[in-house]
Amino acid sequence: MNKKVAFYTLGCKLNFSETSAIGRQFKDAGFETVSFIDNADIYIINTCSVTDHADKKCRKVVQEALKYSPNAYIAIVGCYAQLKPKEISEIPGVDIVLGAAEKFRIIEYITDLAKEPNTRIFNSPIEAAREFVPSFSFGDRTRTFLKVQDGCDYLCTFCTIPLARGSSRSDTIENVLHRAKEVAASGVKEIVLTGVNLGDFGIRDGEREDRFFDLVKALDVIDGIDRIRISSIEPNLLSDEIIQFVARSDKFVPHFHIPLQSGSNKILGLMRRRYKRELYAERVSLIRKLIPDCCIGVDVIVGFPGETRDDFIDTYNFLNELDISYLHVFNYSERDNTPAAGMKGKVPGSQRSDRSKMLHSLSEKKRRAFYGTQIGKSESVLFEADHKEGFMHGFSRNYVKVKTPYDPLLVNELRSVKFENIAADGDMEISEQSEVFAQ
Repeated sequence: MNKKVAFYTLGCKLNFSETSAIGRQFKDAGFETVSFIDNADIYIINTCSVTDHADKKCRKVVQEALKYSPNAYIAIVGCYAQLKPKEISEIPGVDIVLGAAEKFRIIEYITDLAKEPNTRIFNSPIEAAREFVPSFSFGDRTRTFLKVQDGCDYLCTFCTIPLARGSSRSDTIENVLHRAKEVAASGVKEIVLTGVNLGDFGIRDGEREDRFFDLVKALDVIDGIDRIRISSIEPNLLSDEIIQFVARSDKFVPHFHIPLQSGSNKILGLMRRRYKRELYAERVSLIRKLIPDCCIGVDVIVGFPGETRDDFIDTYNFLNELDISYLHVFNYSERDNTPAAGMKGKVPGSQRSDRSKMLHSLSEKKRRAFYGTQIGKSESVLFEADHKEGFMHGFSRNYVKVKTPYDPLLVNELRSVKFENIAADGDMEISEQSEVFAQ
């Protein structure tokens, strides 16, 4: 009987794509992939260092895995495994910890599943993580997260990503196109392009060979994929030519997620971001001019060291006046070995929490206002396999989440629908039109 492996992923879309890549290695090695609760022989836990309480989350997942399979072999990979391998090794039940340079060679390290008295750690200095390892996710057949870039050369004062993933490096355009065709052949309708610093695509062996815009143009003419979504892109790398291209593309969808982090130029300077808020406002203005129905998402950090009440109000007012669609709000949390951790002006936790609540409320207001502008319009929706309390969901090209009574024939199908009204839970209610939407 084949050995059984289960996976658990914490963190970003990039982690999910990499977990899938590791999963294919185990499949090729003869393992059977099972659900988390299905008494697996080995659990692979892919960790994150960006979200709060990485240690607690990792510990909790390990405990749950051993609850379902007390004798299971536990392997920890991912950003947290690169940054804090010794800390992880002290979690009861962990058998092996693999760093960034080792995680994609995991099969080599697991010769058998015998549990040993001490946790084994394989963790090279981050400078050893120089190779770009491609990956793409497969869960349901609706969309795939396609990794095209890894690492980051930016040195934002709050961020551990360069320490956890290394320097910026990318796949070739030729390889990305090949994998996009593989995805298309599997029946997936939408690709989400992912990377640590996606807009910095094109660096190989420390030299710039391509630009992200070159990749965008190449993917736009590929057959078999209905939609391509850009996951997140820095405002200084979201060029006018990219915005203009997306505005006239049928394949690239009208949705941008653009990290801001702060609406105060003072705080942006302390964060060592590579733009000022004026540039951000210019990007939003151009998008609205060329793509009026575009969905625009924003990342914001509250409570950064030195952020006074006035600085926060500056950010709040800036966001309130911007024509954006939703916010992802993060409380600043100290990270070891980052310059921000030693900065003066620490903001008390209660104030971070209060500021976060204010921006979450603003986000809901912005989202409902954006959804309100869409009522009465017709759009294409890609329906997903999930169903809850008799309803299924899908997303329009411009990232409006819709709900409709569950129908198995709609799963992974594109339909042209009319937006009717906003439901009590915030989702958009629709009336389905009869024809299948065609690009």
